[in-house]
Amino acid sequence: MNDQQTFGWPVRVYWEDTDAGGIVFYANYLKFFERARTEWLRHLGVEQQKLREQVGGMFVVTGTQLRYHRPARLDDLLLVTARVTESGRASLTIEQAALLQTPEGQAPILLCEGSIRIGWVDATALRPQRIPAQVLDALAGGNR
Repeated sequence: MNDQQTFGWPVRVYWEDTDAGGIVFYANYLKFFERARTEWLRHLGVEQQKLREQVGGMFVVTGTQLRYHRPARLDDLLLVTARVTESGRASLTIEQAALLQTPEGQAPILLCEGSIRIGWVDATALRPQRIPAQVLDALAGGNR
């Protein structure tokens, strides 16, 4: 599996993402991370609804660990990243970060980082199963 590649997805902060002070509510980073993971899989050719219909399984989040560094604010443009750091037969650990996009030539600013563990389960019984070969191939860039 090529876990050296990091996928990035832009996310704009809207009113609905913030608290009364215009700062992103802490739990919304999980939503940003979910969107980036979904777009990352889509980018790899893995459409989760189609996969569920074809093989009867789906990914579920089994654990999260987040660390907050700085707040994001209303109208900020973020880059949310995803990168596989561990791969098992039925689960993946994905390192994710929310970075504040800055003016050209300046390094983005780390706002939040986390480790998200997702497991593959049978969609009906919700019992762990092996991740389908077609998903592992997509994650490996077809080099499995």
